[in-house]
Amino acid sequence: MALPPDEVHVWIAEPERIEDPRLLEAYLGLLSSEEREKQRRFYFERHRRQYLVSHALVRLTLSRYAPVRPEAWSFVTNEYGCPRVKEEGLGLRFNLSHTDGMVTVAVANNVDVGVDVEDTVRPGETVALADRFFAPSEVVALRALAVDRQRERFFEYWTLKEAYIKARGMGLSIPLEQFAFELEPGHLPRISFDPRLGDEPAGWQFVQLRPSSRHQAALALRRPRGLALKVRCQRTVPLEQDAPPEWMATEGLPR
Repeated sequence: MALPPDEVHVWIAEPERIEDPRLLEAYLGLLSSEEREKQRRFYFERHRRQYLVSHALVRLTLSRYAPVRPEAWSFVTNEYGCPRVKEEGLGLRFNLSHTDGMVTVAVANNVDVGVDVEDTVRPGETVALADRFFAPSEVVALRALAVDRQRERFFEYWTLKEAYIKARGMGLSIPLEQFAFELEPGHLPRISFDPRLGDEPAGWQFVQLRPSSRHQAALALRRPRGLALKVRCQRTVPLEQDAPPEWMATEGLPR
């Protein structure tokens, strides 16, 4: 499958629904020895399966776009721990995110890409974290909402922020309060930057995804020459079946 330069593909899998022992064994056979060792270290079975499916999905997805066997891919990380393919000359960039119940892999062609997915019913702090870590304008907008809307908005902000810092390849070394999102119904998210970050809003495109009733996700894309990119989402059971693709509304495209 060729990946056009103006498209980004997001592949979605649900590890908890994959129970066929033959599939799980096949996924294990695709992992490197280091990945298999990491997978064995997880205490809970659901986390072992999540790791297994997510890392098999990365390998199988990359092999859709390049003549490399899934088990043959090798990866390196930058100084911030962000992985990339080691194979030279392919131009493929990817980003992986997983949470309870869902795995997402975004793939682009010479485009910086970040994806994040979160389980919105997970326990733990949400809005209180925004008070401590989000930009002041985001906190004001969040607190202005009705209480029963604040948790949902928190995850919208959180996934967008995670997607951006992952696309930059720098993770949480980028302070979350130094950039802010503006969310308006009917429009794609808009970003603004503290001057210390040295970034430009026109260089970025953001897409929000709702892959299930309990999951919130977001995609961050560095625009090539400021052009809008088309985003295709596709659900899959790796090595078994793919659902029909779903095209997401993006700037410059019909809604």
